[in-house]
This record gives sequence, C-alpha cells and structure tokens, in this order.
Amino acid sequence: MGRISRRAFTLGAALTLAAATAGDAVAAGSAPPRRHDLRGMWLATVANRDWPSRAGLTAAEQRAELLAHLDTAVRRRLNAVVLQVRPTADALWPSPYEPWSQVLTGTQGADPGWDPLGTAVREAHRRGLELHAWFNPYRIANHTDPSRLVPTHPARLHPDWVVPYGGKLYYNPGLPEVRRFVQDAMLDAVKKYAIDAVHFDDYFYPYPVAGQTFDDDAAYAAHGGAFPDRAAWRRDNIDRLVRETGRRIKKVRPAARFGISPFGVWRNKATDPKGSDTTAGVQTYDDLHADTRTWVREGWIDYVAPQVYWNIGFAAADYAKLLPWWADVVRGTDVRLYIGEALYKAGDPAQPAAWQDPAELSRHLTYARGFPEVRGHVFFSAKEVGEDRIGAMARVVADHYS
Repeated sequence: MGRISRRAFTLGAALTLAAATAGDAVAAGSAPPRRHDLRGMWLATVANRDWPSRAGLTAAEQRAELLAHLDTAVRRRLNAVVLQVRPTADALWPSPYEPWSQVLTGTQGADPGWDPLGTAVREAHRRGLELHAWFNPYRIANHTDPSRLVPTHPARLHPDWVVPYGGKLYYNPGLPEVRRFVQDAMLDAVKKYAIDAVHFDDYFYPYPVAGQTFDDDAAYAAHGGAFPDRAAWRRDNIDRLVRETGRRIKKVRPAARFGISPFGVWRNKATDPKGSDTTAGVQTYDDLHADTRTWVREGWIDYVAPQVYWNIGFAAADYAKLLPWWADVVRGTDVRLYIGEALYKAGDPAQPAAWQDPAELSRHLTYARGFPEVRGHVFFSAKEVGEDRIGAMARVVADHYS
C-alpha cells in the first residue's frame, strides 16, 4: 500500500480535468446504496503507520489508541476495520509460531501485557463493526540483518527459507515448507478469534527493485521442473497459497471470509487483451506473480478489494476505467467487489490537482453506484480517516453514508 505499508509508484501521467468530474454525470439517477455494502478502513501497524502511534506505549495507552480508532470508524459511519495483525512475520496476539511484534513495545518478542487482536475483535463487535484480520504472508523484516531478529525467530532457525531483496527480508514463496508454515502461523489467529475475515494486501513476490534479483534459483531447481518458465512457477506458488489458505479458513472457521486487496492493475491491455485500459508501470500478474483475476474467476476468495488509488481522469490508470474492469471480472461470480480508496492522497501537495479537491473521493463513490457489482469501499487508512486534512472523508460521509 503506497506509503510505508504498500508500494507506491510514479505513473507520470497528466490529469485530464474534464474527466475528473465525469463521475457526477455518470451516476445520475443511480440506485441508493445497498444496505449491506462494506464501508471499511485499513488500520496499518507496520512501522507504526496508524497504530500504535509509536512503539513503547504502555498497554493502557495502546488500548486507548486502538479503541479511539474503532470509535472513529463508528463516527465516520463505517462498518468494518481491517487491522494489520502480522505486519512482518510477527504477531499482535500470543502466537506459538512467531514473536510479538516490535511495533507494540519496541522490542521484538516482548510481551506487551495484553492481547491486541483479542481486544480488537471484542471491541469492534461491541460497536457493530466487522473485524478483518490483515496478514502479510511473506515479508519478514524491513531490513536485511537476520541478527536483528529474536534468536527463536523462524527465519533464524531456517535461514534457507529467507531471501534478502530490496533492503528487506522475505520468506521464499517457492518452498512448500514455507507455504505451509505461513499458513499455520496465520490460521492460529483464525482458530483463536471470531474474526470476520482473513485479509491479504498486495505483497506476494516483492515489487521489482531495479538492478536486483530475487534469488530463488535453488528453489526453482528443486520444484520448478514442471513449468515452462520461472514466472509460471512463481505464479503457481502464489496460486497455491491463495487456494490452500481459502480452503483451510473454511475448515477452521466456516463463517470467516477470505479477501485480498491487490494492486489495482492486473495487466495492461497492451500486454494482454483481457487487461485494463491502463499503462501502469506495475502489473500484478507479471511483476508480483499474483494472478488476481484467476483467483476471482475460480472463486478461491470471497472478496477482492483492488487498490484503485488513482483519480478519475488519471491518464495512465483512470479510476473510471479500472472500476468497470474490476466489475466485469467479478460479474457472474460469488466474489464480492470492494474498491480500495486512496484517502491518504487527499490534500497531499505531492499529488495531482484532483486530490486537492475534497470532492474527488465522493465522486468515486457516486460513480461506483452505477455498478451493482461494487459492494463497498475501503479507505486507506485509519490515520487519515481520523485527521481528514481537507475534509474529503467528511464529504464522503455526508454524501453517501448519511
């Protein structure tokens, strides 16, 4: 997610101002919102992005901040919070598989003295909010020094599982034992807590870093023989993760859903006729080896929440072109479509002119109401939902959530 927890990239395209207001006209006379549409926000913990505000707060301070975020969600008339509970191969609950996250105490493995995930589930439900537990499957650390991990960390016990790349450490998705382990670690939370959904974001194989190679030669030599090339093998590794995780969730907690929030572009039309009318610099199928379209068409997930993080009229990746593309992908399936919205861009002076307009996001929701396949929106992220620096979130609430 662009920012700290998701990858941003520069598309370098100019804003088409005429198209920026197209959403108002497109949705004129559209139906009112459906009663059970999802209205969510991401609550990111990696690098203390949203919560806790800093590492080392007392348990009471951490809890108070968490509850304040939940109260903000209620005040903004949202009905779901997507809480990041495994940001870097660690845990925000007492896990037998992985250490306590350092975002809590500042020290990896240190017991914070309370159960953040258990509290979040209980308090969210008390407020009428869904709690989606957000996991990052393969990221180990935002550095490349294994000695900075606790001695009992699985990445230190199994150094052959680890690949340094782009200044970070990752588990190797090409190893069957890794795939099994990360599922076991995540499913521990599914077994213990009445979460409403398991949520993955956009990180599978890491985003490309110029001049660097993700070194999975040994794994490919051992396991890739049946595939025409390494890219096909990598995609199969991620397909297996998604398919197996979905099946295991249903066995452990049948009522829990499985959702994924991929980068908004599967493939550009110039690369694949089935792709979107975009010229994005990143394509999940090719660069992250994540065949998000297939996951939807095969029904391996319950919902998809693509990060459509561009304004209406943005030439390289136009919101008004990507949303219909995703609506077409889910059409005829049982997979629900929620649109990831870039609230964090609203009022950011580094962003195109459209994002200085408090009405831009509201236009997104107005436009989306013309597509019955769109069943909700999720806003990145909690800090901006609360701060709302130019009133964009307040405008969404006034226009659509009243």
